Amino acid sequence: MSLSKLFCDKTSAVAAKRERRKEARPGELLDAALDLFVEKGFAATRAEEVAARAGVSKGTLFLYFQSKEELFKAVVRENISGRFTEWRAELDVFEGTTPELLAYCMTSWWERVGATRASGITKLMMSEAKNFPDIAAFYQQEVIQPGQALIRCILQRGMDRGEFRSLDLDYAVYSVVAPMIFLILSKHSAGVCLSENILLDPKKYLAFQVETILNGISAPAATAVRQPVKAQA
Repeated sequence: MSLSKLFCDKTSAVAAKRERRKEARPGELLDAALDLFVEKGFAATRAEEVAARAGVSKGTLFLYFQSKEELFKAVVRENISGRFTEWRAELDVFEGTTPELLAYCMTSWWERVGATRASGITKLMMSEAKNFPDIAAFYQQEVIQPGQALIRCILQRGMDRGEFRSLDLDYAVYSVVAPMIFLILSKHSAGVCLSENILLDPKKYLAFQVETILNGISAPAATAVRQPVKAQA
């Protein structure tokens, strides 16, 4: 092999590696940003810290995201709000009963969001939303409203099929939301929610909460004999 061909091949390999690295940078920045936002909160996280953790310069970060606010929005979309289309599609093709669907959705939420680093975003919003109204409005539009709409669809499905009694959905949705919020707080602020000697099993907790909810909202004929919903392994 000639030196010129060897040089060209090496140059091409380096260029290809740089291109792959360039394509990976947005994901690396989002991953670093998620870690820092959860660890330090929105206000305390600095753009240069995110860049440093991702192994790039601050200038490189701003090539992909115009501001810290836009970076945060991208983190939320990557980890939570960008998944609602997928979740709604699962709801639309679910073939089981609505009680089974509710149990599946709450358990899946824990596996896909609650048990992951992304659950810290909810705690961040609870702590800092009032200080950042634009971010709060974004979160309402991208997470809260679609999430509650999804829960409403599940509950409406149960009413339409005669599995649930007539419900005031404006309030019923919070019966489903509340256990999820508690799990997030127990994960990220355990000392506030749980005694030190209690080790909470999230899936058993959710199974118990699903059972409690179903005993409250099921149509009268189904209420008396309902069997416990088992926690999924």
